[in-house]
Amino acid sequence: MHRFSEKHIIFSESIGNISDRKEESVLAIIKKKDSGRKQKSAEKETRLPCAVGSTSYREIRKESYYVDKTLLIRDLIDDKNTVTLFTRPRRFGKTLALNMIRTFFEKTQEDTSVYFKDMNIWRCGEKYTRQQGKYPVVWLTFKDIKFNNWKDSMEAFCLVLKDEYKRHAELSDNPELDEDDREYYRRMIRKELSLVEYTRSLLILTRMLKKVHDTDAVILIDEYDTPIQQGYSCGFYKDVIAFMRNFLSGGLKDNENLAFSVLTGILRISKENLFSGLNNLTVNTVIDQKYSEYFGFTRKEVKVLADYYGKSEKIGEIKDWYDGYLFGNTEIFNPWSVMNYFSNNLQPKAFWANTSDNAVIREILKNITPEISKELTLLLQGETIHTFLDMEVLYPRLADEPEHILSFLLVAGYLKLAEPVLETETGTYGVLALPNKEVRRVYRTEITGWLRGVASGSIVAAIENALMKNDGESLQRNLRLFMLRAVSSFDGAAEGFYHGMVLGLTAVMAGRYRIRSNREAGEGRFDLQMEPEVPQFPGIIMEFKAIRKGECVSLEKKALEALRQIEDKKYDTDLKEKGCHTIYRYGIAFCGKDVAVETE
Repeated sequence: MHRFSEKHIIFSESIGNISDRKEESVLAIIKKKDSGRKQKSAEKETRLPCAVGSTSYREIRKESYYVDKTLLIRDLIDDKNTVTLFTRPRRFGKTLALNMIRTFFEKTQEDTSVYFKDMNIWRCGEKYTRQQGKYPVVWLTFKDIKFNNWKDSMEAFCLVLKDEYKRHAELSDNPELDEDDREYYRRMIRKELSLVEYTRSLLILTRMLKKVHDTDAVILIDEYDTPIQQGYSCGFYKDVIAFMRNFLSGGLKDNENLAFSVLTGILRISKENLFSGLNNLTVNTVIDQKYSEYFGFTRKEVKVLADYYGKSEKIGEIKDWYDGYLFGNTEIFNPWSVMNYFSNNLQPKAFWANTSDNAVIREILKNITPEISKELTLLLQGETIHTFLDMEVLYPRLADEPEHILSFLLVAGYLKLAEPVLETETGTYGVLALPNKEVRRVYRTEITGWLRGVASGSIVAAIENALMKNDGESLQRNLRLFMLRAVSSFDGAAEGFYHGMVLGLTAVMAGRYRIRSNREAGEGRFDLQMEPEVPQFPGIIMEFKAIRKGECVSLEKKALEALRQIEDKKYDTDLKEKGCHTIYRYGIAFCGKDVAVETE
């Protein structure tokens, strides 16, 4: 009994010890997991936020995640260009890059080297670091000069220049300046200068800074083309060009007090129109390889960014929405949208599209032609278009030729190069496409908005509904109503015009249909085919005819002729081969603002 009790006691104690060890083990696991959670939470808390909306290099370096673009400074120093113009789409980091350049070079009371000592530029050596904080800088931004008349625009120019002169308070009554300079400074502050005197303000300011600092000045001008775009849209293009030509030439051409200058903008205005006086201008656009990685994010930079926030699995989604640009040979992501994506809990949206009224697309749609309609439709279907490019955009010629419009859309970020450009003896040749989902949404939204602007939404919806239901009578009635509102009295002479008009109308259905124009099928070439993306939707084929006013052929007869052509030439062969069981065929004839529709 005693032995049994002793054994029992020993056994019980052993069980207790095991139990205690298990409890200790469980507690250790819990503590380890809790420690892991705390560590992850701490890591999350120490991660820098994305900088959205800020263009201040200093503030971003103090408070936010920064994608290191400081090697741009190295390349500018190495290249020794007197005047460099960078043209890139809006929100691709131009202002931040210019602010970074300013922070690096500007001579200030603050030690600004602290913002660069852990950046790539500081690892490049003393050749570059010794230039940090050594120059007086002229900093101008024209981003807010967006007035609808020249008088107010010129007033805005005067205020921008006045503010920059005031920023250089060291010039006020400085004994190093002669009386003429001091008087010019005072008159600038009082806004008493003439238009001619304002055109010389850059030249005079750099001369004053050189006298006071004994060092050549740096001139930085952000969004130089904003007032020019506004002048084109609002009818004072000649006034703003005349001022800007003299203003820039005065400050940038043969200025012995200029160390170097950098300008940024969206467009490269034709040299003959604006930069005719500048023989020292180096222009870098989206088609150039040099400097291509400094505006926008590269694939490697986006991967590092995603890894930093622990979201590497989201790379595919980021690419679908915000990748697709090609600057030179470098693949580029839209930086504004990528940073907004991370700030928006990784929910994809058309961030870039919402930062502007997309006036570029709207301006083109005002004067839409059959050629432009066909190009836009192809792009919306995910196809590419081949064209010659004119990289010196001249506003008055913008609507003259399709390549001018396509070049305009390219430099503005609404199109991308699908492959590097080909330089030939006859010009620059490029293959263009839509960059990504975000930009595709812009096109669809703006096309829909344009259609609803020239005709009521109910008319556009009724046309779509009629096409889907094989309702020829409704289609005819609503096409006529649309043309009465949207087509001018002198339009409608040729079939191509009507073809383009219907392409524009059907482009809003691009999410449901693959829309093809002038393709071979059966025994000929159809005018327009709509292949359904959803099997339940009907396939649609349209053939167009146009007659001039006064011709002795009825519209109904021409529409029937078009319908018979679909059948005789077997245009529906392609749709049938793709398994489309329901096919609606429309013969449509136009004359002026009248239309006839025949269907089976």
